[in-house]
This record gives sequence, structure tokens and C-alpha cells, in this order.
Amino acid sequence: MAKKHFKSGFVAIVGRPNVGKSTLMNHVIGQKIAIMSDKPQTTRNKIHGVYTTEDAQIVFLDTPGIHKRQSKLGDYMNQTAFNTLGEVEAVLFLIDAAEGLGGGDRFIAEQLKQVKTPVILVLNKIDRIEPEALLPLIEQYRKLYDFAEIVPISAKMGNNVNTLLDQVQKYLPEGPQYYPDDQITDHPEQFVIAELVREKILHMTREEVPHSIAVMIEDMKVQENGVVHIMAVIFVERDSQKGIIIGKQGAMLKEVGKQARQDIQNLLGSKIFLELWVKVKKDWRNQERVLRDLGFHRDA
Repeated sequence: MAKKHFKSGFVAIVGRPNVGKSTLMNHVIGQKIAIMSDKPQTTRNKIHGVYTTEDAQIVFLDTPGIHKRQSKLGDYMNQTAFNTLGEVEAVLFLIDAAEGLGGGDRFIAEQLKQVKTPVILVLNKIDRIEPEALLPLIEQYRKLYDFAEIVPISAKMGNNVNTLLDQVQKYLPEGPQYYPDDQITDHPEQFVIAELVREKILHMTREEVPHSIAVMIEDMKVQENGVVHIMAVIFVERDSQKGIIIGKQGAMLKEVGKQARQDIQNLLGSKIFLELWVKVKKDWRNQERVLRDLGFHRDA
């Protein structure tokens, strides 16, 4: 039977790279479904995170960070972010309060003027600024755009996140419950597993590697003893990058596998055997066919 006065809808999270979009969604959902890194452009696909209460369901779309494009992959990421804005009930424009107003924020605010969706300004990382700096910062952003709401938070610490969720709920229409109570994402497990492997590489590699990697799950099956066997391929663009990821006597690759294994076991709730391979696909970020094979489908 349908719940009375149940509200539901889709909410996009937009912002410059590395302002804490994935951190916010993981905090709200209560489990890691979006990978986190201090390197920009970590999120490449729209991540659907589902937050359900007694009387509402919010489906979050964590878009790629909007940035100046340098490849077809970068073009895809920007297009994905902008296309999302027309599909949702509200937009959360996340900014880094510690960094302050920058050119990237001005660029995004200009793009937001093209959509009629209510935009909530979310000032993240307020735990890293002095309280008296908050009001002048808010005034700066007010001049850029007529925001529906303005909410300061710390996604990492959880400060004021519940207030943000209450504000979001005001903009949801009455509607159906799209996903079961216990479902937190609509991505297949293979996608989340590939992202967890990629996260560990981002944490451990030098600057020239991160944007040149992609991870694909080539095989995943449950063995007779209940252990899940996963074979993942890490794609890089150059032989030198392959050497970096494998490491001396395979040390780097072993460490990636060790760290990813724990997160994947937490996700699946069962023991896993993770097999990692590294392959070179030269200039894959600019090859449409390869991007399609890796799951980067351009939005219509």
C-alpha cells in the first residue's frame, strides 16, 4: 500500500572538483558508494545514492566536478554534470568555504542561471574557517545567484547535514518510493567495486597517473566455498604508468589489492579473492570506442 503524503525526488550535487561532493553523499547514505580522493576529477560518472526515511526518499546524483576540459573524457564529465540539472527537483551547489569564491564557482553559477530548478548553496568545510568569516562569504555568493536556501555544513564532521536534508525535503513533491528501504545505490556492484579499486590507486600514485587510469571488472563469480572471485583490469595510457602501478617486485599492486579487498568485503558482506591486472590502452581518454567500453556513455 502506498504511503500517505510520501515525498520523493532527485537532487543533483554540483560544484568544482574536490569540494566534498562524494564525502557529503557517503555521509548521508552511511556507506561508501562514491570514492574520495584529494585529487580533482575523482568522480567520473553520476553516482546515484538513495536516502530513505519514514516519509521521504531523496535520490542523490553526485555529478563529476565541473572543470576546464582537457580531453574527451573531460568533455564527457562536464556534459554529464550539466545534463543532470534538468532532471532533478533541486540542485545542491557545493562550495569549499575554506578556499572561498573562485573563478570555477563563478563559472558554475553562470551555468545555473540557465535552469529553473531551485538551487541550494551549501558551504562545505565550515570546520576549517573562523565563524566570523562565514557571513561575509555568504554575501559574496549571494551576489552571484538568487539561491533558494543557503546552508553551511561540514560533510566530513557531519555538522548541520540534517538541517540540509530538511531543507532539501521542502522541495520534493509527493511521489512514489522509487527504491526499497534498504537500497542505497542503483549502480551494479561491479561498478562500485571498480571505483573502490580506483580510489586506492588515486591515494597511492604520483600526479601523472590518476587521470590516466580506469578500472573494469572483467569477471566476478561466487565459488563453491562462498568466496567471491573478482578479476579487475586497471587500464593506463603509457608503459611507464603501468610500471608505477605495479611497483617494484609488484609491491604497489599488492598494496592496492590489499586495501581494496577490505572495502569490497564490507560492501559484499562476504570473503573475496581479488585478482588485479594492469594493461596499457594508449590515449584511451580521447578514444570514443574505449570510453564506451569503459562505461562512459555520453548523455543524450
